[in-house]
Amino acid sequence: MGNKNTPPGFVERRSTPRTQTPLFKVMLTLNVIGWVSLVVALILFHFARPDFISGVQSYWGVEGKNSWSPEYVRAMLGVLQLGLGVSLVSIVIRARRSRRRGDTFGSNLIVLAVIAAVSLITIVTTFDVFK
Repeated sequence: MGNKNTPPGFVERRSTPRTQTPLFKVMLTLNVIGWVSLVVALILFHFARPDFISGVQSYWGVEGKNSWSPEYVRAMLGVLQLGLGVSLVSIVIRARRSRRRGDTFGSNLIVLAVIAAVSLITIVTTFDVFK
């Protein structure tokens, strides 16, 4: 009983399993670095944004941060650039490497690249980060 995606008489010519190749391990590492950079960017976003000052806080005179923190915004910009770069490199490597019909597409890298690109465009157009 074989894989239902392989034609009858198919002979596997790979000497080592795909998960044991060095390129697979590099791709896995790049994928993890990309998604961790997105999580770090979300954490930086949390610290960069202004505080929410409710009506009760205004009434009691509680002070809060009214503007975005430029240091955290610059750090978030760098982390998002790293994530976009890693995901684009991984997409190119995967496109060059995957030639078989059964090879996976890697849609998570495309989602990561789109999220990072939209976030970068939003930061660059919203904030004056190049002061």
